[in-house]
Amino acid sequence: MAKRKIRIMVAKPGLDGHDRGARVLARCFRDAGFEVIYTGCHQSPEQIAAAAIQEDVDLVGLSCLSGAHRTLFPRVIELLREQGADDIVVIGGGIIPDQDFPKLYGAGIKAIFTPGAPLEAIIDWIRTNIKPRK
Repeated sequence: MAKRKIRIMVAKPGLDGHDRGARVLARCFRDAGFEVIYTGCHQSPEQIAAAAIQEDVDLVGLSCLSGAHRTLFPRVIELLREQGADDIVVIGGGIIPDQDFPKLYGAGIKAIFTPGAPLEAIIDWIRTNIKPRK
C-alpha cells in the first residue's frame, strides 16, 4: 500500500487579495509531490479551520500581506485547537515584521517564511518537520 502524501492547504485569511505568492507556493508544493488545496483569497479564520479539518490536511500555510497576521494567524490556530485539530501544523508567510515573530510563535505558528525565502528551504522544512497525520 502506498504511503499517504503530505496534504497542505494554502490559505489567504482576511481581506488580503494579493495571492501571487500563495499561488506560486501551491504550485511549488504540488511539484514537490505534496497534495495541495488552495482556498483562494478572502477566507475567514473560521472558513480556513473548517476546510483544514474537512480536507484532513497535515499542514496549513497562511499567507498575509495586509498586516492582519497578528490577529488572523492566532485565530486560525485557536479554532483548530477548539475543534480538536491541534495536530494540524500551521506555518505563516508574507509581509511579517521581525518584531511580530515572537507573538506568532507564542500563538502556535511553527515556522514563518517572508518574501525572499528560497522555495527549496520551505520544502525542506516541510519534509523535515511534517509527517502525514493518521
